[in-house]
Amino acid sequence: MKKYIAAAFLATLSLGACTKLDVDVESQLTNGNFPITPDAFVAATGTVYQKFNAGFGVDIWRMYELTSDEVIITARNGGYYDQGRYQTLHKHNWAPDHPIILSAWQWGYAGISDCNRVLNILEKSVDSPTKTQFLNEIRTMRALYYLYVMDMFGNVPITSFGTAESPKQSTRAEVFSYIEKELLAVSEGLSAPATVTAEFYGRPTKWMAYAMLQKLYMNAEQYIGKAMYVEANVYADKIINSSMALVSDYNTLFAVNNGANTETIFAAIYDANYSGGNAMTRFTLHSALRAKYNLPFSPSNAQCTLKEFHTLFNLTNDVRNANWLVGKQFLNDGTTPIMNGSGQLDFTADIVLTNQETMDVGPEVNGVSRGIRSIKFYPDPNTNSSTRFQNNDMPIFRLADVYLLKAEALLRTGGSLTEALKWFNKVRLRAKAPEVTTLTLDQILEERGRELAWEGWRRNDLIRFGKYQGKWGFKNGGEGASRDIFPIPATELVLNKNLKQNTGY
Repeated sequence: MKKYIAAAFLATLSLGACTKLDVDVESQLTNGNFPITPDAFVAATGTVYQKFNAGFGVDIWRMYELTSDEVIITARNGGYYDQGRYQTLHKHNWAPDHPIILSAWQWGYAGISDCNRVLNILEKSVDSPTKTQFLNEIRTMRALYYLYVMDMFGNVPITSFGTAESPKQSTRAEVFSYIEKELLAVSEGLSAPATVTAEFYGRPTKWMAYAMLQKLYMNAEQYIGKAMYVEANVYADKIINSSMALVSDYNTLFAVNNGANTETIFAAIYDANYSGGNAMTRFTLHSALRAKYNLPFSPSNAQCTLKEFHTLFNLTNDVRNANWLVGKQFLNDGTTPIMNGSGQLDFTADIVLTNQETMDVGPEVNGVSRGIRSIKFYPDPNTNSSTRFQNNDMPIFRLADVYLLKAEALLRTGGSLTEALKWFNKVRLRAKAPEVTTLTLDQILEERGRELAWEGWRRNDLIRFGKYQGKWGFKNGGEGASRDIFPIPATELVLNKNLKQNTGY
């Protein structure tokens, strides 16, 4: 199997293959004498990554994309209404009982709990350099979970292993400080391969810790009310001065058989049959596209992009323009029309609703096919026909993002325009798009939209640029700053009396 972490996860499954399902993992991994070898450490830590990957590809992705101007799920003749869960994310009128918001909270704290459990085992094992390395890796993953939870929910608990007491709520500033201290403590003890090779693909490296610190500091003004763009560029430079490099072919980053490369710093790794979570094709493509992409199932025709966002893809020769399906659709020969009922399948940029309240496009054939579709995570003919998960990995941190954040931080601090243009144009040149000679923050946000479309960062970007309360699609805008943070789920407030609901809910 080409993917190291997928193999590691299989190893964790095999540990319990001949035992009862209710046996505690701790009874299988004996403190003090297990793990010892590098492979055993990989096996012992695999669940941390499996939990992260499984939740990220659908619900966490939806929290960051369906609440932005990049992605929308309308109801289609009653389908995908689901009690309005997608429509409320689009309109920013969600409530504390929203099921996807609850799922995101549970994903974060299930992952944190698993990190704490694994760390407890590793800390009691025999001391060795390998032990220290894996302790640092799991602490980095725990910090990553906290980064997402803090970004989504603001004031959240910092939990520890083995306590029966309900954790107290920490302020966002306290969680920020905790994440920062953890990353600073472990970063120099993480592996530093010249580039992220197959051995470290999907695992924390020094470059990942630096990328997390860059992201943390870039958003510090929103998190703690303090601008830390200079600090962000300190860690950008550490990555830039490594051997990491942009890949020459943009689309290989998202291809079916993507894997370790010189650009991807950390990715959610997927295997359609063993470690699923990427369901892009299932939820994005129209069922009439099944034959064109040789799929073993009929896609669900749910999500598409918004016309306003797609207007960004207007640069001459930009290879990223080809990642969208818009207009009349043809088979791979380019001439045979793909039929949809009695007419040709036609993805229109305009999304017209027949029911405003439910955001439904209606029963008509042309209505159901409205909306521009993404094939950035290219449709996988080896998708699992039962789960409909595909093999494409999803980058979380990559070098192009580092370059664009570097340019942004330079502009925000009055730094060198020449240097900002250098990093911005590196991204443009790889995409075969025209270089620019002047640069504004608006241009950077637009370029981040082009470069990082559907990668799960748009909500974060819009908040940092002060655009999250804007108007797009069927969202009127002006909903107030309280929507920059999601509500703590209602069920969690019942379970933990120490929690106080976020302002505005």
